[in-house]
Amino acid sequence: MSWIITETRQLDEKASDRLGNKFLVGNGYIGYRGTLEEHAKERKTATIAAGLYDQAGEGLWREPVNLPNGGFLELVYQGRPLRAHAGPVEEHSQSLDLRHAVHERMTVFTAEDGNRITLRAKRFVSATRRHLFCAQYVVETSRDCELIIHTGIDGDVWDLNGPHLRDFITAVDDPLISISARTGEKGIPVSVCEYFVCPGRNHVFLTEERRILREFLLQTRAGQPYTLVKFAAIHTGVDTPDPPAAGRSLCWEAIRTGFDALLKDHRQYWEARWTDCDLQILGDSRAQLALRFSLYHLLAIAPVETDTVSIPARGLSGQVYKGGIFWDTEIFMLPFFAHEFPEIARNLLMYRFRTLEGARRKAREYGYRGAFYAWESQDTGDDACTLYNITDIHTGRPMRTYFRDKQIHISADIPYAIGEYFSITGDDSLLLEGGAEVVYECARFFLSYLHYSPDRKQYEFLDVTGPDEYHERVHNNAYTNWMAAHTFALCLRVAAHLQKHHPAPAKALLQKLGFRKDLEAIRKTVRKIYQPAADPRTSVIPQFDGYLQLEDPPLAELLRLRSDPREYLGGGNGLASNTQILKQADVILALCLFPERFARETVSANWEYYEPRTEQGSSLSACSYSIAAAGIGKLAEAYEFFMTAASLDLDGDPKQYVGPLYIGGTHPAASGGAWMAAVSGLCGIRWSGKLLTIDPRLPAPWSEVRLPLLIRGDRLQIVITRKDVTLRPMQPLQHKVRVRIRRKVRTLPRQGTLTVEYGAPEWRS
Repeated sequence: MSWIITETRQLDEKASDRLGNKFLVGNGYIGYRGTLEEHAKERKTATIAAGLYDQAGEGLWREPVNLPNGGFLELVYQGRPLRAHAGPVEEHSQSLDLRHAVHERMTVFTAEDGNRITLRAKRFVSATRRHLFCAQYVVETSRDCELIIHTGIDGDVWDLNGPHLRDFITAVDDPLISISARTGEKGIPVSVCEYFVCPGRNHVFLTEERRILREFLLQTRAGQPYTLVKFAAIHTGVDTPDPPAAGRSLCWEAIRTGFDALLKDHRQYWEARWTDCDLQILGDSRAQLALRFSLYHLLAIAPVETDTVSIPARGLSGQVYKGGIFWDTEIFMLPFFAHEFPEIARNLLMYRFRTLEGARRKAREYGYRGAFYAWESQDTGDDACTLYNITDIHTGRPMRTYFRDKQIHISADIPYAIGEYFSITGDDSLLLEGGAEVVYECARFFLSYLHYSPDRKQYEFLDVTGPDEYHERVHNNAYTNWMAAHTFALCLRVAAHLQKHHPAPAKALLQKLGFRKDLEAIRKTVRKIYQPAADPRTSVIPQFDGYLQLEDPPLAELLRLRSDPREYLGGGNGLASNTQILKQADVILALCLFPERFARETVSANWEYYEPRTEQGSSLSACSYSIAAAGIGKLAEAYEFFMTAASLDLDGDPKQYVGPLYIGGTHPAASGGAWMAAVSGLCGIRWSGKLLTIDPRLPAPWSEVRLPLLIRGDRLQIVITRKDVTLRPMQPLQHKVRVRIRRKVRTLPRQGTLTVEYGAPEWRS
């Protein structure tokens, strides 16, 4: 089925790590890893609540807080705990219903006496009550027997740089139990309150400092199923004044509502979500499942009810990368949300306004003006990225990296996303409520960073690190220069729009920021920024000054020189640093972000040059190569790169370590990139602000694609076959929509459908 993913393989430690990511359930507030009920911290169990961070001690990274696990349950038979990873197991499966965000497992344990004990479990984190975890268990034995059930709240959790909780209080308010604690750094209260119903005999409580369990004695009859139900309410002081009281109240509400009704509400919510965004691929069930898996993982972690948090680089799957929000969110995830759920896209961008003061503080720290956004942003917007981010695998010593202080393109990526949001939605309230201020302050930062070159008679950006992190501290990185120039141009467009449509707020903002002189300086500077151009002979755009003069070994040859597969290839002494081997799409990404600026021949020449030199060492890279490949007719490669992005967490083998540093977790940027590759690349759909272009390049396995798309508040249903394109407004159009299909421009009727035939390109390498 194209909605269900299932695993039946052996649960070794590596598999547990991967399945914990793959089977995550989430609702934008809670991310609950896809570990099994009996798992503890050794198997990386995690309950992550969005927006809660803590630093355990000086010298340790600040990271998300892993909350006590309210989903713990373990069966004990004849004194032996039954654990799927330890056996004896006759049969085991784990599945996730993507359509309804429900996780299930089924395990048949075989005891030494031949008794077959079956545990079926179903769980979800409620989409309609976002602090609530719900689970149902069915236990069945092949013989009459006595089972012990341990269940409750496990506060002895997995941390990368913990512990993060102190002052534990365990409480019994039968039928409820709870654990309350405080974070170490700021003393923020947290609480997990749990309710459990079991048909067994009266239970006893097993209480430790960080753990409170119930012990039930269940007398079973052979072949008779026994149903158990659990609710756990999860609250933190970030968004709840009194977490313990809120937890008790929510548990009682869940008890009154019941598991079945809660599940029905949850399923209906997810059905509606999919109605708004499901991209259907006919003829290719593998691609269909991979793309739905990608979109599920975006929806499961998207902030729906708040604009004070954003999506971290590893989503809500754990503490990796310090729970930091990177440029990934704006460049690779926001396009999906802007076209399908603009209210979520708005939340993501408003988070950047909420953290603008942190960006201003960082700019001042480095001697600049304006807003220099954090490479790894948390709740305040201050940079969690350290100067020594990677440990040398050979010496064990920390390596100086220049992610924090030289990847200035982050302050261009955010304005780019604001401009794209405005273009797609037409919603200028974002500009009035903080978006314009973000754009102005980012432009001000770049104005203060510029260097004037008398030789080129242009302004340059020196000593930067682009998306390709294997090459640090370079001059005139093409991506950075183009994006900074775009920030200046966008700044002028925003100022003109506000002056025309909202003159009073426009004037007030310029006065508040003292921005008039800067705005005039930007007008004079915008056309004088050096933007690396294609070589007239080869059409190759140098990634940065001097790039084409570096050593040029084949990628395979360089990789053979590694003495350890976890070796970091960048940095001062990395194998790739003095070569043309790059980590990820850099120039190619820029070509995708500015498709109208570059001729097909230029894109083709650069794809052919850079693709064999790219290690694809980042989950962000494949989608860019897919989009570019589709645009130049390399449909086999476009499809392959699309599948790489879409299936990375489904059945791929992403990096788990950089040096000795664990970097496992989900890859939401790859998920967003998969949608971009499908829509912008293989379906050839782009919105320029005035014109919807559809230039399909369907891969051979795809017979038809159906997708909903929002353009300035109008939702369209688009159907692409191998011979024609059909567009149908879901409601009467509010705005005029012009569509270009294979060079012919038409106006979409306000109601009804428009069908246009086109000639499909050939499938070729």
